[in-house]
Amino acid sequence: MKPLPLAGKKIVVTRGRSQAAELSGKLSRLGAEVIELPTIEIRPAGDYGLLDRAIACLDSYDWLIFTSANGVRFFRERLRALPVDLRSLRARICAIGPATRRAVEAVRLKVDLMPEEYVAESLLRAFAAHDLAGKRILLPRAAVARDLVPAELARRGAQVDVVEAYRTVIPDGTPARARDIFGGQRKPDWITFTSSSTVTNFVRAAGSEALEGVRVASIGPITSATARKHGIPVTAEAKTFTIDGLVEAILRTPAP
Repeated sequence: MKPLPLAGKKIVVTRGRSQAAELSGKLSRLGAEVIELPTIEIRPAGDYGLLDRAIACLDSYDWLIFTSANGVRFFRERLRALPVDLRSLRARICAIGPATRRAVEAVRLKVDLMPEEYVAESLLRAFAAHDLAGKRILLPRAAVARDLVPAELARRGAQVDVVEAYRTVIPDGTPARARDIFGGQRKPDWITFTSSSTVTNFVRAAGSEALEGVRVASIGPITSATARKHGIPVTAEAKTFTIDGLVEAILRTPAP
């Protein structure tokens, strides 16, 4: 019987605890020994004032942009907490990728625009055919995120309201667990990073030197750039910026 392609490989998954199952399951079914090390934990925003005020005038927006499923989740939670009818939403909706799109559609909303690639630069290209002069855009997102999208949309004439919908923190216990995982004689074969936040928080928790001798798989170019900024070489990068693309990147990488 032919062995599974990742049999004997120890692979670390750094996604948040509530979102790790999809990647962990795919790797396990391919034979890997999966070690979950959540480097991010999603928590509510520190202050919902700006988001609540934006929701109160929801009918004034022309576009609503979601850059993560978490953004959809917390936007929907605040919407339920306020006396605002979702039917007042007249804005068209842009979702950055398929997971975000599924989250939008799960609350019975229609996605009007999705970029070909699931990064900010591609999202901006997707808006190239749309006249944004004078348009109001609402962007609910993480407390710390890249400013490329709002800055460029504003340059094109839009009024962009960027509001904090949630924040990411390093989970309690992650530094100690990282020392246990990477401090032994046999380190993991791979570590996977699915966002810039997972990279940054790993470095804060364990230091980039912990990854010496460990192969690194990145979900896309922005995550890879963050890793390299911290002195972490990237062994494999997904061609399509999804969980499936990340797994495929590992599978197509020759053994060392």
